[in-house]
Amino acid sequence: MLAVCLRLLWLLPLACCVPSPSRPPSRLCRRCCDHTEPPAATGQRQIPEVRAVINMTILKDKGDRGDRGTPGKPGSAGPPGHGGPAGTKGTRGQAGSPGDSCKTPRSSFSVGRRKALHSVDYYTPLVFDTVFVNPDGHFDMFKGKFYCREPGVYFFNVNIHTWNFKETYLHLMHNDREQVILYAQPSERSIMQSQSVMMPLAPGDEVWVRLYKRERENAVYSDDVDVYITFNGYLVAPGGGAG
Repeated sequence: MLAVCLRLLWLLPLACCVPSPSRPPSRLCRRCCDHTEPPAATGQRQIPEVRAVINMTILKDKGDRGDRGTPGKPGSAGPPGHGGPAGTKGTRGQAGSPGDSCKTPRSSFSVGRRKALHSVDYYTPLVFDTVFVNPDGHFDMFKGKFYCREPGVYFFNVNIHTWNFKETYLHLMHNDREQVILYAQPSERSIMQSQSVMMPLAPGDEVWVRLYKRERENAVYSDDVDVYITFNGYLVAPGGGAG
């Protein structure tokens, strides 16, 4: 559109210079101070004055929209905006799969004996005939031994009743090693004697009570009515590093 306007402006002076054939030439413009006599004929025709007239209405019209230019370089990042309002609470998710059960190692026993026992020519394991507690079956009633299944630190306790005028001589054994002794000298009166100990055990270890062999009169007292002899044990602190 701009090119068309420029062409019209270029042709406009030519169009104004051409006199109209249907209209006589206009008289010359004179000022009041000029002479009234016509100028002498010079034999040369006067060139009319040419004035360019621009039609402003043409320039006011908008042209066609041009092609879109190439995008400029991205500007620098602006400062972070303010945080938006908190969103609405979402729906509750599905329940997860059940986890592994938390198993706490346990081991305990409490047994008793209702029969008296005298020493013989060899070491004798103290065998029990009454069960108070043995939930996991870790104590073997036939052999009179506790077998460790869970490693850790254990507490053991032995209670016996002495026989008057007889010696009482027992050991609490860890496998084949004596750990503690339970001893009472011969006396006119029989008394209750007790011994306790804590020890670390590993799986497969054995704990039992051994009556000393006959070198002197050695015995523990009991009867069929009451329980005078007990052997107890339980796991205090589980752990594979015991020992």
